[in-house]
Amino acid sequence: MSRPLSKPPSGTPVMTAIEQSGSLTGLLQVHRQSALYLSTIQTVLPPGLGAQIKAGPIDEDGWCLLVQHNAAGAKLRQLLPAISAHLRAKGHPVNTIRVKVMSNR
Repeated sequence: MSRPLSKPPSGTPVMTAIEQSGSLTGLLQVHRQSALYLSTIQTVLPPGLGAQIKAGPIDEDGWCLLVQHNAAGAKLRQLLPAISAHLRAKGHPVNTIRVKVMSNR
């Protein structure tokens, strides 16, 4: 005798699972805040530079921006005072901004 096949339980959507997990919820909030900061500074960036930048982590030391190559990193470092001032003017309390060049491995 064989058992009748039962319907598999429906899966939990990934975002629902993340929102229900205490540790992952905090990570999701940090990611959303970092993405918000990045969208806020787009008006300060010269054309084309925004596409070279990714939002990095936010921690007790500040916010990290990830760039694709050294030239974008150098230009971004020149703009850090303006970026910091813009974020503060928009109500985002970022004390330090770090720039890291992503490796191409």
